[in-house]
Amino acid sequence: MNQTRRNFLHRSLFAAGAGTFCSLPASARAAGANGDLRVAVIGCGGRGSGHVNACLGQKGVRVAAVCDADYKANERNAQRIEDKQGSKPKSYEDYRELVQDKDIDAVMIATPNHLHSLIAIAAAQNGKHVYVEKPVSHNIWEGRKLVEAAEKYGREGVVVQHGMQRRSDVGWREAVEWIKDEPLGKMTVSRGFCYKPRKSIGKVDGPQQPPPEVDYNLWSGPREMLPIMRQRFHYDWHWQRPWGNGDIGNQGPHQMDVARWLIGQEKCPPSVLSIGGRFGYDDDADTANTQIAFFAYDPVPLIFEVRGLPERNLDWGKGMSHYKGARVGNVLEFEGGYISESKAYDNDGKTVKKFGITNGAGHLENWLAAIREGIKDGKHEHELSAHTGHISSALCHMANTSYYLGAEASKEECSAALGENAMNSEVFERFATHVENNGVDIAKVKPTLGPLLRFDPDAERFTGEGAAEANRWVKGDYREGFSIPDEV
Repeated sequence: MNQTRRNFLHRSLFAAGAGTFCSLPASARAAGANGDLRVAVIGCGGRGSGHVNACLGQKGVRVAAVCDADYKANERNAQRIEDKQGSKPKSYEDYRELVQDKDIDAVMIATPNHLHSLIAIAAAQNGKHVYVEKPVSHNIWEGRKLVEAAEKYGREGVVVQHGMQRRSDVGWREAVEWIKDEPLGKMTVSRGFCYKPRKSIGKVDGPQQPPPEVDYNLWSGPREMLPIMRQRFHYDWHWQRPWGNGDIGNQGPHQMDVARWLIGQEKCPPSVLSIGGRFGYDDDADTANTQIAFFAYDPVPLIFEVRGLPERNLDWGKGMSHYKGARVGNVLEFEGGYISESKAYDNDGKTVKKFGITNGAGHLENWLAAIREGIKDGKHEHELSAHTGHISSALCHMANTSYYLGAEASKEECSAALGENAMNSEVFERFATHVENNGVDIAKVKPTLGPLLRFDPDAERFTGEGAAEANRWVKGDYREGFSIPDEV
């Protein structure tokens, strides 16, 4: 489809308010051929291609459409689908056209983050079942709108679930049940870790052109068509704020979700403070590659750590640090021991319990089962609901808000901001040591100390000192034709 054709479609279908959605109850949809569930994959890059492959392996599922602003990504996946299932899927570049297609029953969304909630809400409004990747939102407000849409259209049979696969992991389910009897005593802290190597994305001399196969208007969606300041168009948007959420909002939601799940918290915490920086290189990214965040849940706090640099000397061949065996994972600590990933240990490091681990296998099947059975209170429905995905994503957004509003500070100033809490101080000391181990003089390249922000978990708004500025991050900006209505 050439650019003239694209522009014509944009003008004729979606100009001047024409981008409104037509709600179609799930019960009103026509049955697919042979009773197959007709699925569309929206966002056909690496993760979306994985969704295509997963669907092609499911009995009773037909990939009926692909959708991506990159037409080459559509072509690659459409050909693979035709080769595998014997029928060619429809191909869309504009998700707004796809969600109005009555021959589609369900969508799987693996676009850049800034489109997740927008497309998921539009799909639900049009009677499509939804599987949306993490984070389910780019900001707190639109995540809440997604929950409202899931609840409203759920009453018409629409199932909305998220892509935080650890909720379907056998081992973590076993751990959640095992700790109820306090075999290791009282919980003291829930920790999440994203120690994942992230090299520099480079630095360009000026704005870059989008790839010729990409419709940049559609790719930008709710964001303005901003200058492209990165070498690699795809994927590296993760590290730029208009579209991504850094690694705390990329890999982090998986471990943030488990950390929150283990302490049984179903709302956001009453406060957050984050410290971080982009250390070791100067590039076009503006999110942290090293970050710590403190969430004041009561009685068990949640602490999250991000490290994108290797263990020391910027030597990627030496691997990443770990905390009690966890690199990209979770540690739950108790008075008498701790759980690290698939095992529980006493304070002497002796294994006292092993949990099964499936790495989230069966997660897609849980979504498909909920659709087929037409259930609202199914086996995993609560854990996989839009609400669960929203809260865990919102924690990442809260941490970034504190970080984005921060200012450079000395080690002493950071320590003072954490007060006399020994646990928090220990986390910061490890943070500082890690940065220094990679050759960064933290006295010269200072970390960014975010403010302590108070938060109303019911209103999902910041309160108190700094709230006016913080609440500007709660809701994003939306272009005409790509907006989320206040009443979904």
